[in-house]
Amino acid sequence: MKVNITNRRKWIIGGAALLLTATPSFALFGFGDIVFDPTSYASLVQQATTALNQLKMIENNIAHFSIKQQWQTTLTALKNANVKNMFGETSGMSTALNSDAPSTSTIAWSAATVPVNSGTTTYLAGQTPGSSQLSQLAMIELSDSVSPDCLTAIGQYRSARTQNATANSTLATQQLDSSSATNSEVEQLNLLNAAEAQKMSEMQSQGVLQACLASQMTVANMQQRNAAALDLNTAAFVEQQRAVNDVSAANEGSTWQNYLP
Repeated sequence: MKVNITNRRKWIIGGAALLLTATPSFALFGFGDIVFDPTSYASLVQQATTALNQLKMIENNIAHFSIKQQWQTTLTALKNANVKNMFGETSGMSTALNSDAPSTSTIAWSAATVPVNSGTTTYLAGQTPGSSQLSQLAMIELSDSVSPDCLTAIGQYRSARTQNATANSTLATQQLDSSSATNSEVEQLNLLNAAEAQKMSEMQSQGVLQACLASQMTVANMQQRNAAALDLNTAAFVEQQRAVNDVSAANEGSTWQNYLP
């Protein structure tokens, strides 16, 4: 009997030592195939927490706004130009201003402007570059070049704005939609990309119009510059005439043929 108690103590001490030196995994209820590992359990808890946080993030990403209408703006519509044409003086002008029609713009501009006739062309052939006459001709030729392009640019902008009205309206509707259908993260990113693409198209169209304005300013500047130069040249010529020709009453018998007032 004493021997059995001693052996039992040995078994208990040996088992305790084994437990102390064993890995964190151990069997439950005496079954070797059911193992509890505290380290694995902690890892699973951490993974579950991470997955839960990711789920909450996804839920936040797909949550929709319910008050998007406060961002809604109105797109100003462009009224089509309607130019009067009583005697054919503005033939094609309305078409040029409302549609993409480069050839019509050129014809309309020619019909609405004073042409340089053949007699004037013969007269100008005897002038030299830099003269007031050829400078005026240069301004006319420059205007005849850029003005039809400006008519075309205006017509293209009006036409494109009308064509893009549906796309702009659809994009605005989806951006302001408060349902779950258009509020996923991917959908919102797609809407942002579409908005940037529309903005780029509008900027490019505006750039064409700005180039047209710059061209017209160049023509206007040329006209003002030529007028100022002509005034200076006239003042200098008059002064030279008065220095050479006597304007006193005593010399009334002679005629001053090239007098400029």
